[in-house]
Amino acid sequence: MKTALLIENAFWNSSGTQELKNSLIQAGESNGLKFIVRSNADFLKPNSYGDLPEAALFWDKDIQLAQLLEKNGLRLFNSSRAIHLCDDKTLTYIALKDSGLPLPATLICPSTYRNVGFTNLRFLEDAADSLGFPFVIKTGRGSFGNQVFLPQNLQEAIVILNEFAGEPMLFQRFVKQSAGRDLRIYVVGGEVVAAIRRENHAGDFRANIARGGSASKHFVTSQEEALALRACQLLSMDFAGVDLLFSEEGPLLCEVNSNAHFKALSEITGKNPADFIARLMVEALN
Repeated sequence: MKTALLIENAFWNSSGTQELKNSLIQAGESNGLKFIVRSNADFLKPNSYGDLPEAALFWDKDIQLAQLLEKNGLRLFNSSRAIHLCDDKTLTYIALKDSGLPLPATLICPSTYRNVGFTNLRFLEDAADSLGFPFVIKTGRGSFGNQVFLPQNLQEAIVILNEFAGEPMLFQRFVKQSAGRDLRIYVVGGEVVAAIRRENHAGDFRANIARGGSASKHFVTSQEEALALRACQLLSMDFAGVDLLFSEEGPLLCEVNSNAHFKALSEITGKNPADFIARLMVEALN
């Protein structure tokens, strides 16, 4: 049996993260891979970088630790670069901007200092002129639909910007055809393993299941599959949850998630991404 690390965050413990970890460990055992669980805080101990296996499933977003482990020769799934580009939506957009992939019209919010804030908001009026109201404001590092907003006017947008001043943010044109619905496509090793269609019937423009959305099994079209696979290829993802929006022109790439949770997707589709991730790692270690 092969051995690899499973690296988790030391400070985020919930029933959901525990259940996901157990699923990964069980999938590893079923596919000939024994996971040794370590938290990112464990690597402050003396000699913590000695006598490590050759690979790790990096289920965290501690980029600095990921880079240190790679410098010590570990093969990470996903790599520090891939996680870095996906953990900040502004960096994802920049990485894919000139790729030819269909993306919603997007603008990067100018950066400011947290202790200074936005002392001039002329740029926000320019964004509104370009995108129209309502438009989407996202912080770079929000998850589960958190820190994704749909201001209806300039005053609402100003409140959001002032709250998150100092964080990376982007503005996107609101795709009305996809309000409250999207696709989550799980890709592992350059293949689509499962997909779901998410819908929120509670009036929320975000389709996330964590925000009350429901989901059903989805059979991807060739266009959706090609878009998801190309995005993962460009971002060097070993595995990812790719979110697509619906539009009159066809699917649009919304986000690429490096450590996307998959409980609902697995239950609905009968396909467990953990099995595919474990097999991918075993093949790479042979």
